[in-house]
Amino acid sequence: MKSIPQKERPRLVVMLTYNDLTVPNAEEVFELCRNSAALYWGMKEKPLPLERMKALFARMKECGKRTVLEVVGYDEASGLAGVEIAAACGVDYMMGTKYHPAVAECCRKHGIGYMPFIGTPQGRPSVLTGEIEEIVNEGRHAVAEGVFGVDLLGYRYTGNPVELNSAVVAGVGASVCLAGSIDSYTRLDEVKRANPWAFTIGSAFFDNKFDGTICEQIDKVVAYIDQ
Repeated sequence: MKSIPQKERPRLVVMLTYNDLTVPNAEEVFELCRNSAALYWGMKEKPLPLERMKALFARMKECGKRTVLEVVGYDEASGLAGVEIAAACGVDYMMGTKYHPAVAECCRKHGIGYMPFIGTPQGRPSVLTGEIEEIVNEGRHAVAEGVFGVDLLGYRYTGNPVELNSAVVAGVGASVCLAGSIDSYTRLDEVKRANPWAFTIGSAFFDNKFDGTICEQIDKVVAYIDQ
């Protein structure tokens, strides 16, 4: 997959997740919201059984959605295990993991757009550390190695997230997804200014941070980003 130029409005990726884990009623939530304005939908690699994940991703595709698996694991073994799940589920994009050549090669083999974490993520829910210049350079290196884009935990960053987000979007030369803790209109304004390829929201919808049913919140966010 080739990276998409960052000239359109950022895409919302609805994550059926809470605290970096897929919610137990993910299928029910998707069915209730499948006609909402969001095109991109995803989940984490844990804790749903693989067969349920395969069925839900298939249902998303049946409804015309673009599909995302985000893997919260940082070593090569975790990344390769994530690709096995992503390939079995036929997803369009795999986000997360740290960049490893073997993981990138497996994603290429299966036609999956690979977007590894950059910086130093730790724990679950993830926290991001690292110097901004180093994070940007790491993103450039991954892009030079042929990844689709990068997964940036901008609002999990222990430094200045606004500065980090802008620097990475401007500096890596490929698609950037801002993932995690986007939970207010203030942060949506910051996302619009940074103008990444995409951004994720999961827990904030379940915590009703945008006021309404999950479907109503999704539509509000998409409309706000498109203003």
